[in-house]
Amino acid sequence: GADINVKGLYFDSMTLFLFDSFIKCTYICTYKCTLMLTTTLSDFRKDIKSYLDKVTQSFETLIINRGKDTGVVVISLEEYNSLKSTQHELSSRINQQRLDESIEALKSNKKMVKKLED
Repeated sequence: GADINVKGLYFDSMTLFLFDSFIKCTYICTYKCTLMLTTTLSDFRKDIKSYLDKVTQSFETLIINRGKDTGVVVISLEEYNSLKSTQHELSSRINQQRLDESIEALKSNKKMVKKLED
């Protein structure tokens, strides 16, 4: 397919998809998950709607303690899908290499040019 020009750099669509997924996951993990809610199972039962609203609307992570050294983590579906997408894309060495090369090119302002194939 055709390469896409981003600020003078040229990327194929797969590289842009990988980079976009990586950035979204990094953003969510870095900026949106800095606060973690914790509660007991008993308190969670009492106010389930409020806790789930916080998780889905604010991208907060909820940890429900169930006793000594056990618990459950609740995250929004959007965050889960983002994490699974990133995990899938990074499961291939080729995709990891493409992403690393793209990040380095962006950091160093190198221009990436690829020939279009018929």
